[in-house]
Amino acid sequence: MKILILSGISGSGKTTFLRALEDIGYFCVDHFPLILLQRFSTLAKTAGSRIDKCALVIDVRQKQFFEEGRDVLRKVKEKWGAEVIFLDSSDDALINRFKVTRRSHPLYGTSNIKEALAEERQLVGWIKDLADKVIDTSYFSPHELRRLAINAYRQDYRGMMINLMSFGYSHGVPLEADMVLDVRFLPNPYFVEELREKTGLSGEVKAFIQSTEVYGIYFHKLLDFLAYLIPLYEQEGKSYLTIGIGCTGGKHRSVFIVKELAEQLAVLSHTVSTVHRDIDR
Repeated sequence: MKILILSGISGSGKTTFLRALEDIGYFCVDHFPLILLQRFSTLAKTAGSRIDKCALVIDVRQKQFFEEGRDVLRKVKEKWGAEVIFLDSSDDALINRFKVTRRSHPLYGTSNIKEALAEERQLVGWIKDLADKVIDTSYFSPHELRRLAINAYRQDYRGMMINLMSFGYSHGVPLEADMVLDVRFLPNPYFVEELREKTGLSGEVKAFIQSTEVYGIYFHKLLDFLAYLIPLYEQEGKSYLTIGIGCTGGKHRSVFIVKELAEQLAVLSHTVSTVHRDIDR
């Protein structure tokens, strides 16, 4: 089992880093009690394949456990091969982030943020000394830090998950859709008696829709559009993209387009799932 211990200075990007790890399959826990680290590692090992990689955040919010936790962290590194990652940033970058987010520092009391940061650096300095990797995030945007985490720790990660959903406008537009495409301009199999009770998954409906010139032009342009657009969403750090494709009843045209699009996007090495919301209505 791979164990990542994530620590660092408040405001340096631990939450962004942890969420990226979660999106590539890590079991993640924020604000993990340092003194429980060894016990958790033992339990996770005995859990077998149910947890094969995990990431745990330990930081200044647990300062009361630090003295007891030093030996625990060393033992987990030695016994389980845990990797310790420490995120740091310049004081100027951190102060600016606190101003932008309007969040208070965990040690902020009567002192100002700069004094709180100095105290924090003293408290977590020993973790930085133990770290296998120290990352300066001063000049990273959240999207850039996310990409760094994914590129450094992904194994079989296949990128953003694309969910294609067919639906019928007569039953309402899906609220979860990030993008909605209307295919009601395509010829409607509903008005062909022998096709009315069939669905867009049938070969007969497929042949009917594909026989029109407008379908060929539209689908070619749609595929080019998505092939260009999807990598841009990934660059912005999006993990999931839901595309709703609608026709009148959600049984023929939208179902067919979703099926064809899923096959073509899979060929382009995208991870795709499909849902036909209204096919049985």
